[in-house]
Amino acid sequence: MHLLLTDPAALAHARAVVDAELDTIELAASRFRPDSEISALAAADGVRTRVSPVLADLIEAALSAARLTDGDVDPTVGSAMIALGYDRDISEVDAIAPRLASVTVPVDWTHVEFDGKSVRIPAGTLLDLGATAKAVAADRCARLVLQETGSGVLVNLGGDLTTAGPAPEGGWQILVQDTDDDPASRVTIGTDTGLATSSTQRRKWLRAGKALHHIIDPRTGTSVDPVWRSVSVAAASCLTANTISTAAVIRGYRAPEWIGALGFSARLVDQDGAERFLGGWPS
Repeated sequence: MHLLLTDPAALAHARAVVDAELDTIELAASRFRPDSEISALAAADGVRTRVSPVLADLIEAALSAARLTDGDVDPTVGSAMIALGYDRDISEVDAIAPRLASVTVPVDWTHVEFDGKSVRIPAGTLLDLGATAKAVAADRCARLVLQETGSGVLVNLGGDLTTAGPAPEGGWQILVQDTDDDPASRVTIGTDTGLATSSTQRRKWLRAGKALHHIIDPRTGTSVDPVWRSVSVAAASCLTANTISTAAVIRGYRAPEWIGALGFSARLVDQDGAERFLGGWPS
């Protein structure tokens, strides 16, 4: 994670604000923590459950992403993730069978009943907000730092980044590069901008000799065909950027036409390392 400010004197306070916010979001949304709200929802056995304002914000973001992508980015893939072996922090995932039992339930995001304060999910369903929660966290942290300090800020959470407030002279200078052997792209962005990269190379593992990664096609319950090594998108928020980049990986060859129709700036890197730029990728 990176936290950059235009006012160095505000850094210590900003760090405390970001740390507190990330702790709150993790306690709400981590499916690796048995004491999280997401875990409590999974154990509610289909009973409507009141949620905290933070989790409500995260669920609303996840459902908005599902609507925007026609269900490509679906928060109900938690059980599919577990079935593939991604049932713990990625650093601990290996080729052995998952520790947790998985339940296959024919549900999708349209079965999530959410009224803004409480939620009901079908019994046996585990929400996985990983496709959107980190982006929401970046957006929330940047806004909070600006409100608390007045400083221009850039928050980068593992490749999901947001800027807010006054930008430094010449703008924020960003190096977009997924892995060390991928091509690099240097871009300049201004204030109130989100930039996100979705990758099939970072969170990956082997199970029964098969290479898997964490971007799931909700219609098949398995890792999508990695047409793109990575997709990066710039938008007005990190949430929107991440939603588009994740859906693009899932859509594969159809992604460039879709992103072009939406009018977003994007950079797609295929399996051979060739780059494709769309919508005036910020240079």
